[in-house]
Amino acid sequence: MSHASVLADLAARAPELRVIDGHASTATVADAALALGVEPGRIAKTLTIRAGGQALLLVTRGDARLDNAKAKAAFGGRPRMLGADEVLALTGHPVGGVCPFGLATPLPVFCDLSLRDFGIVYPAAGSRTSSVRVAPDRLAGIVGARWVDACVRA
Repeated sequence: MSHASVLADLAARAPELRVIDGHASTATVADAALALGVEPGRIAKTLTIRAGGQALLLVTRGDARLDNAKAKAAFGGRPRMLGADEVLALTGHPVGGVCPFGLATPLPVFCDLSLRDFGIVYPAAGSRTSSVRVAPDRLAGIVGARWVDACVRA
């Protein structure tokens, strides 16, 4: 149902975007970069975090890592990554396919400023073999994300 929910969400909110559904795995940043023929930084990875008592999504460039001090300042509490079962229950997406589209539960979405290093990025699309090609500002606009500085570039 995850991939179908993403397709329905994008059809309603961003019909101009097309899902890239390949046969190669895009479950990790390295796999997605290889499958899409782009540098790892262009993969928009979505982290499911609990901070300040709430679950949230953070979309960041693929080669960035969460900075605990920056994330604590941005989210009002120490960030903790959620386990795979909780991620699936909250988002409706399996780990490796998590994205801010077609969520099972409404969650606050944040985009890290590092995404703006690129004109086009590739978030997952609800499965371990699908992605979307989108400009970072368009991505943030579609999902109502707030921009934060919570990561460092690797």
